[in-house]
Amino acid sequence: MNENIKTPQVYKSGEKNIRDVIAPAGMEVNPGYLRLGNKFVKTIFIFTYPRYLASGWFNPIINLPELMDVSIFVHPIDTAMALRNLRKKTAQIEAQLIDRQEKGLVRDPVLETGFQDIETLRDQLQQAQQRMFNIGVYITIYADTLEKLEKLEERLNSLFEAQLTYAKPALFQQLEGFTSTLPLNSDKILINAPLNSGPASSLFPFVSVDLTSDEGILYGINRHNNTLVIFDRFSLENANSVLFAKSGAGKSYACKLEIIRSLMMGVDVLVIDPENEYEKLAESVGGSFFKISLTSETQINPFDIPIVPKGESAADILKSHILNLAGLVKLMLGKITPEEEAILDKALTVTYESRDITPDKSDFSDIKPPLLEDFQVVLESMEGGGGLAKRLERFTRGSYAGFTNKQTNIDIKNRLIVFSVRDLEEELRPIAIYIILNFIWNLIRADFKKRIMIIDEAWWLMKYPDSASFLFSLAKRCRKYFLGLTTITQNVEDFLESPYGRPIITNSALQLLLKQAPANIDVVAKTFNLSEAEKQLLLEANVGEGVFFAGLKHAAIQIIASYFENKIITTKPEEILGMDE
Repeated sequence: MNENIKTPQVYKSGEKNIRDVIAPAGMEVNPGYLRLGNKFVKTIFIFTYPRYLASGWFNPIINLPELMDVSIFVHPIDTAMALRNLRKKTAQIEAQLIDRQEKGLVRDPVLETGFQDIETLRDQLQQAQQRMFNIGVYITIYADTLEKLEKLEERLNSLFEAQLTYAKPALFQQLEGFTSTLPLNSDKILINAPLNSGPASSLFPFVSVDLTSDEGILYGINRHNNTLVIFDRFSLENANSVLFAKSGAGKSYACKLEIIRSLMMGVDVLVIDPENEYEKLAESVGGSFFKISLTSETQINPFDIPIVPKGESAADILKSHILNLAGLVKLMLGKITPEEEAILDKALTVTYESRDITPDKSDFSDIKPPLLEDFQVVLESMEGGGGLAKRLERFTRGSYAGFTNKQTNIDIKNRLIVFSVRDLEEELRPIAIYIILNFIWNLIRADFKKRIMIIDEAWWLMKYPDSASFLFSLAKRCRKYFLGLTTITQNVEDFLESPYGRPIITNSALQLLLKQAPANIDVVAKTFNLSEAEKQLLLEANVGEGVFFAGLKHAAIQIIASYFENKIITTKPEEILGMDE
């Protein structure tokens, strides 16, 4: 028997090979499109480029959140051949220019510019500064209906035309175009344009930076290239962060996820919670949860004397504390005149002097601090202070006396500390947050360690100049104390309208933008210098999707939690009810 004779393959019903699994059920070829199974497919190609191609001009196409395949074919051209062709072209253009000059015609700027460009390119090629390539760019788009396919093609053409670049569909070559965009490295259309190295490099498709580092926590998945976004915020020039998103976009979810993972990395966390959203998290990890309200047993005395850190003078600490207290009192009283401001400053100093707390002391730990009512008594005894004392009455003896006029009674020895202000009236929330911030700031300066402080709904503070100024001073100074400040807000305009809003953003090296409302997107885009593709991404983003900035690097991100992390941090009512059942 001849062993070289091949046995014919017999088709067996029900059996499939790998090609049967990969290939579509059927294909319909039309002059202007293909139909693969249930999908409509069209391939377009770029045939005209502008005089200049800026770096990143192709980004809006690559980042478009649509199903499509892009193939970029780069065919090198021999430099000697390119120089010969350019020399011929130069001779043709020069002949046209001389002919026009002899005929006395008006100069043609197009010809002159072309002549200059070719001469410059010839010099660069001759000096090996540039190379020439034939570039073919083909894009295959997919849609569920023919109408959606046409709309997507119009959208692509609009994006190209905005860059002075023009594309056409591969009429009667749709099958060849589709094949050219498959991962086969086969240019079946061969519609190329000559480009030198600079413009050709602007087509480089991997525009997303790699945000995977050896240290830090997992923030999410890079949606451009499916890599992990692992980052250590303390590795940047400062560890501050801002998080902007509309209600329900996943702000608190992302923040709670960062808290859990930061705690595992040995970082302490302090939280100001306006809606009791962090209570379950605090209970789950053994943290401390304090409710600040008019009837709460938890109290913070704003007149608490700061602990003097090592290497700092007691006089400077006391002076800084008095300035912070002056801001709090102005927040309580509302508008005051310059004369009244001078009286307040004097009264604060006298109030501490009445308890023998003076700048010449080196330690205040054994001295019982005054209360707000002691400050009121001092104001009443001062000329011009009676009216101010009367306006403070509601915070000392009136209906608001519950949380501003008692000695501190909380234990802050925990790695996660949450302060809730949900049960306070709206007009009292900024005051309470200011008191808590001042208390936390004194704690941070006294005990040097790596911490994160999170202020949810920070726009409450930005509404008032004194509290906004205090928050800005924290953002500037916290780096020296190994602290990362996170400000979260959904009211972007209120935050940015404050003169301290933009400086807080510029002092935050880490920024996370989740889904935005159409009314705010222009303000956000201008503030963060977003591209059109990033604007569109933020408008169409699902919950937990957005743009992550780390210094000069940024990428589209998707926040992802594990099953057990999600059970702890979720705020979806249906999931909470399911767990209760």
